[in-house]
Amino acid sequence: MADIFDVVADATRREMLQILLESVASGTGEMSVSELVARTGLSQPTVSKQLKVLRDAGLVSVREEGQHRLYHLDPTPLEELEDWAIPFLSVDFPGDDDAERHERLIGNDAVTQAAGTVGSAAATTVYQVTQALGDLQNSTKDAVTKVASMLRKTSGQ
Repeated sequence: MADIFDVVADATRREMLQILLESVASGTGEMSVSELVARTGLSQPTVSKQLKVLRDAGLVSVREEGQHRLYHLDPTPLEELEDWAIPFLSVDFPGDDDAERHERLIGNDAVTQAAGTVGSAAATTVYQVTQALGDLQNSTKDAVTKVASMLRKTSGQ
């Protein structure tokens, strides 16, 4: 398999990945070779060749529908790029002011979206745990009350 850095180094492949990403964002998630040809302005053989490289790298998957092949993005291999880049983005470089660094990180739409997702999940989890603890507390009170009542009945006989 080709090195992920070599695969995304090519501007044509990056453009195709961007188009497939936009396809995910618009809700379709899949594109045919002819749609990619129309969007890129490249020839069909060139698009097919680049799709093969992207498939071999695991960045796109294909689904056959009759005689059509529909391609969709699989961002999983990009995690290697992310893992490599994060240390560079999180270091305080000399002369790098905090506001500029903050804007570089927070101004990134992907970071903002991820933060929103994590925040929402955390809030939901806190709510669910709080509810579960309240339910447990009420159940425990009810159980203690029942046991105490049973003990009073048995000791009073």
